[in-house]
Amino acid sequence: MPDPTRPPGPKIISVANQKGGVGKTTTTINLAAALAEIGHSVLVVDLDPQGNASTGLGVEMDEREFTTYELLLEDIDLKDVILKTSFDDIAIVPATVDLSSADIDLISNEKRSFLLHDALRQPQMDEYAFDYILIDCPPSLNLLTVNAMIASHSILVPLQSEFFALEGLSQLMLTIREVRQTGNPDLRIEGVVLTMYDARNNLSQQVEQDARDNLGDVVFKTRIPRNVRVSESPSFAMPVLNYDATSKGAIAYRELARELVDNNTARA
Repeated sequence: MPDPTRPPGPKIISVANQKGGVGKTTTTINLAAALAEIGHSVLVVDLDPQGNASTGLGVEMDEREFTTYELLLEDIDLKDVILKTSFDDIAIVPATVDLSSADIDLISNEKRSFLLHDALRQPQMDEYAFDYILIDCPPSLNLLTVNAMIASHSILVPLQSEFFALEGLSQLMLTIREVRQTGNPDLRIEGVVLTMYDARNNLSQQVEQDARDNLGDVVFKTRIPRNVRVSESPSFAMPVLNYDATSKGAIAYRELARELVDNNTARA
């Protein structure tokens, strides 16, 4: 089902939180798989120098001849940097550790904050007919993350169900506000998704209550549970939907994909 709120071309969503270990890459990979499962074509852009999204989608290091580094900083053809994965309707722009120097290399470029925006809007992109582009951001509010935000229509924020979870959001929201003022006035919050949630744990319940009290409808109804299958699947280089399709984690990511699509339909 097409997304009626999506502008011409793919809808671009950054998965961002400057705090590490909150489930950004896991959410990117599995949301991509869930969207593909319901008929959408998805491009994952790995913008994290650790390259975990690339590894998690089965892209070996020797396959990463051209990466997001070249996409940002070199005049490279999209067909050379976009790789098919072994999963139907999911492609990727992979990353390697080379990306860790990108901040230094970007600083002298006059268009340094708009390079990803322009790269993802090359005329060639129309040939791929992607419905969604999901950007896996690094765990920091650096120039790479700013590039992602300026390139995106919206931000999806994974929020780990742990103590102090909400405290880190304030800086992220300030950065989003600055990006709206300086480069992308239409940027909006796609939603906050609670990750590693344990319904038996009082702390998880308290974090959820605090998040809903403070953020209201911005918080997705779907919660991603703490699930061993979700943790195991990256070591097998596949989304949990492919690793164990009936696991609680796989079911939750399917629900998140449906909720995201339904929310956009309702906004239209």
